[in-house]
Amino acid sequence: MILLSHVVIALLSVAYTAYVFFVPSVSKLKVSYGLTALTIASGTYLVIQAPAHMTEACMAGLFYIVMMITMIVMVRSKLANTAGEQI
Repeated sequence: MILLSHVVIALLSVAYTAYVFFVPSVSKLKVSYGLTALTIASGTYLVIQAPAHMTEACMAGLFYIVMMITMIVMVRSKLANTAGEQI
């Protein structure tokens, strides 16, 4: 059950953050932060429960984190350019 929740939250966070790029706002960006944190937390829980698969989990998690950081930085930059100030 936790694996399914983890996958759904991860996919939702990627899709939602992509949406936020096109319709940026500070409150939507905070939701992206929360979804990313939930994904990392549930992934950490899964790794603790099944340490034998840690290598695959860490590689996928690393890719996810890099992708989310890139998308969030792009949204923050877009918001800063729109507002004319740093967030």
